[in-house]
Amino acid sequence: MYLRLMHPLGTAHHVNLPQGEVRYFERGRGRPVVFVHGVLTNAHLWRKVVPAVADAGFRCLAPDLPLGSHSVPMRSDADLSAPGLATLLGDFLTALDLEDVILVANDTGGAITQLLLARYPERVGRVVLTPSDSFEYFFPPIFKPLPQLARVPGSMAVLGQLLRIKALYPLPMLFGWVVKRPLPDDIAQEYLAKLRKSPGVQRDLRKFLRTVHPRHTLAAAEKLRQFKRPVLLVWAAEDKLFPIDLAHRLAALLPDAEVVEFPDSYTFVSEDQPAALAGHITRFAAAMAD
Repeated sequence: MYLRLMHPLGTAHHVNLPQGEVRYFERGRGRPVVFVHGVLTNAHLWRKVVPAVADAGFRCLAPDLPLGSHSVPMRSDADLSAPGLATLLGDFLTALDLEDVILVANDTGGAITQLLLARYPERVGRVVLTPSDSFEYFFPPIFKPLPQLARVPGSMAVLGQLLRIKALYPLPMLFGWVVKRPLPDDIAQEYLAKLRKSPGVQRDLRKFLRTVHPRHTLAAAEKLRQFKRPVLLVWAAEDKLFPIDLAHRLAALLPDAEVVEFPDSYTFVSEDQPAALAGHITRFAAAMAD
């Protein structure tokens, strides 16, 4: 007799939002912790972190945002601009009636989280930002051509086909500068295969990429001065995309911020240092009870 093993992210669900149907995973009980990923990843980015946080007594929710690795395309008229995705994240919190939420964000998800905090932070209790787009780094320099590429008709279909070439994976433009050790192939395919196969996913990603511009994160940064809740900035000291200086600049703006510098990690701290990241999240989240 074989036991059915739990998915590390928990149980998959779907929720209908004004923008369309969003898949999310849920595991554990307690205060809600919502994990926010970036472009060309999905909830699986957090698969090594969620079990420990859930076991520590928290309700972990990890949605698949429409950033190129989602399973269900959004409605054709959905606003998937950078501010529109902040609205979508807010709608997700509202639809599930989540309050006093701890947001944990990475990469592009960090930019979306900052936009959310700048516009309507009322459901957020605490924030953990791992290396993320911020200030003039939206996108970081190596990815600056992507918004221009997205303006070319058919470009996302071509990109999807290029992502079939595994020899490209270690390059800086893919996974070479976000993880220190290669991703398992099944996870790489979980992230990249959907763009290749779905015109709807291609359309959604293109709609987002065309709106990426530092004006969004620079404007949000100014409004972060008014965000009074605690923020933990867990940053990789060796990060090649988002320099550690960005974490300290954000901490200087935020009224209540702490910076933790991580060794032996690049942007995806949840891949390179999952146990240590989970420990910092649970320590920071547990302080809400103090």
